[in-house]
Amino acid sequence: MSREPLRVLAATSNRGKLTELRSLLADLPIEVISLAEALPGAPPVVEDGETFLENALLKARAAALRSGWVTLAEDSGLEVDALGGRPGVRSARFAREGATDAENNAALLSALAEVPDERPRARFRCIMVLLDPRSEGQPVVTEGRCEGWICRQPRGAGGFGYDPLFVVEEFGRTMAELGEAEKNRVSHRGKATLAMRAALDALIARRREAGPPGGGG
Repeated sequence: MSREPLRVLAATSNRGKLTELRSLLADLPIEVISLAEALPGAPPVVEDGETFLENALLKARAAALRSGWVTLAEDSGLEVDALGGRPGVRSARFAREGATDAENNAALLSALAEVPDERPRARFRCIMVLLDPRSEGQPVVTEGRCEGWICRQPRGAGGFGYDPLFVVEEFGRTMAELGEAEKNRVSHRGKATLAMRAALDALIARRREAGPPGGGG
């Protein structure tokens, strides 16, 4: 029976997301491996899905196929009601392809400039996918949401992405103003990860019983 930590490939090149996943899974016997560590030089996945689920599955399947490792992928974004759900799946590239966080935040505020509501309703959504190349079953899919609204001036120095503009309903503070523990408890990614824990626990138990394969993670 193997007691080695389970290596899980996090199918993201976003350093902020990688840091959050490692924090959220720190109490489990899991070693979270980045794409840069596992697949250096691998071409980026074209995220051309129309939904968060489609994009998460694209990333999970590509990374699992190339690595042969258990893979955890997610796609997430910001949905603003006054903008018809935008930026949605284009959250990371709302301003342009390869946009910085500052550019995307500026684009969001510009898009909301003519919206009279001073607290435009919004939510962060995350769809997470767990894929085990050794299993013939379907990928495990979980979802997390965080409700709130958009403020008109950035607040806070933490987080990344739209965190300085997104006010969490529960706290009345932006994501960027929350401490790590607070954010992990209420964030869309934190909730999706919490919902995934049962599947991860079961996978860890199966791997420990089966022992290591001839290779892979």
